[in-house]
Amino acid sequence: MTELEIMQRAKMYIDKMANGIDPLTDEPVPEGDTIKQVRISRCLLYVSEVLGKVVANGGCVGRRPSVQKMPFSVTQEDILRVEVSAEAIPISEIVRRINAVIDQDTMARLKTTTVLTYLVQTGFLEQIVKENGRSSRRPTQAGLELGIFTEVRSGQYGIYRAVLYKTAAQQFLLDNIDALTALNNQKTTSKNDEGTV
Repeated sequence: MTELEIMQRAKMYIDKMANGIDPLTDEPVPEGDTIKQVRISRCLLYVSEVLGKVVANGGCVGRRPSVQKMPFSVTQEDILRVEVSAEAIPISEIVRRINAVIDQDTMARLKTTTVLTYLVQTGFLEQIVKENGRSSRRPTQAGLELGIFTEVRSGQYGIYRAVLYKTAAQQFLLDNIDALTALNNQKTTSKNDEGTV
């Protein structure tokens, strides 16, 4: 019997006792028995609830230990499943669609910052500093030719300039998924190395 099965059986016994049933005979316990007292019954119900959470958590007390995820990777078959939009969409939506074809429970996700860094490195976006001192990315001439453009929009915090990606620009990113994967995993590895002593 596994540890988890032992916990499940213990919970079953506690549930029966909390309801005034002898767990070994399945007979009601006589009146006046200790487990018939309200305070004892409530205590047993509480312990059963806690044990139920432990069982639901796979036998782990508290939070499950964090599992080291595999580096981001995607097959060409997976990339073929990523929808390329006929309408221009923001980079966050492109990255969301790519991440939708991977198992995010076991694998690190592709990060939007990785894709933006790649586009800056390859000359399709440039980093600019706005009047308020904040930085932003805008398409270069090469980016405009690829299908990256800006559009003025109105949002919760006022007017802003959205960077959008036409079909050709979306496809360019999918065609260069290997380079994006390498950059994404390089950044993840560097971050993990910083945390080690």
